Amino acid sequence: MASGVTEFYCWLLPAGNTQRKNMATENQKDETADSQSENEAPVVAEASEPVEMNRKGLLGRKVGMTQIFTEDGNVVPVTVIEAGPCTVLLSRSADRDGYDAIQVGYRDKPRRLASRSVRGQVVKLDSKRAKRRGLAGIEMVAKADCEPQRFVREFRDETKADVGQKITVSVFEGCDAVDVIGVTKGRGTAGVMKRHGFAGQRATHGVKKVHRHQGGTGMCQSPGRLFKGKKMAGRFGNERSTMRNLRLVNIDNDRNLLIVRGAVPGPNGGYVVVRQTNKVKRSGGVGTPTLKKKGAK
Repeated sequence: MASGVTEFYCWLLPAGNTQRKNMATENQKDETADSQSENEAPVVAEASEPVEMNRKGLLGRKVGMTQIFTEDGNVVPVTVIEAGPCTVLLSRSADRDGYDAIQVGYRDKPRRLASRSVRGQVVKLDSKRAKRRGLAGIEMVAKADCEPQRFVREFRDETKADVGQKITVSVFEGCDAVDVIGVTKGRGTAGVMKRHGFAGQRATHGVKKVHRHQGGTGMCQSPGRLFKGKKMAGRFGNERSTMRNLRLVNIDNDRNLLIVRGAVPGPNGGYVVVRQTNKVKRSGGVGTPTLKKKGAK
């Protein structure tokens, strides 16, 4: 299933028609080479040592949605996520910072677009302040020695990763389900029918030009105000959202791709955070509710 899935979702990569054709040509060349070299010994690529994490996590971006077919012939909607490789930029400790965490970055940013303070977080700058601190014997924080990163996040309670170490999709080996965190699509100012699913006013019988209005808010002299959280028209979307307990269908180590079942918040190309789910696994597999029998304690 992996080869067929790879050929199917490689066309979702936003790299233009030229790169897509090149990817398809490379796949055909690989298949031809495999058929011609049946008697030759296979070449095994050197795998990097995986990072040990208490709760596996990675940064990436949403490529798009597609569908795959299972062996039973069922259609499964999936989302393709380009995850990693991510660089460990900073390591925080409880002694120095008050909590344990690692700071991870994704996708290089040109140095001309990064400020001096951002560049100083990843590479060692030959500044006067750094020289004075070195002469004073002050221990300097380890640098990742990489390019500035576009998307940076922290993973709490992680202490086993070293600064400068790379985290790839291989960290999710053996993981069944993940949580995906992203920012939903911004849809601008919307009314109550689109934003909250209100039914609206009656179509006839005295209703005039207010068919899509919310109606009365129900506040009179007492208390004489609106309570916070009242559902009204306003900005719709562009909010942090988490899709929990999504089944991990496939992992493509060559292209750094994760295939998860279901939808993921945000537009194509939007940044997401993928973490191993911390939801309690219920009986019957991921997403299957547990039904109690009558009389069971």
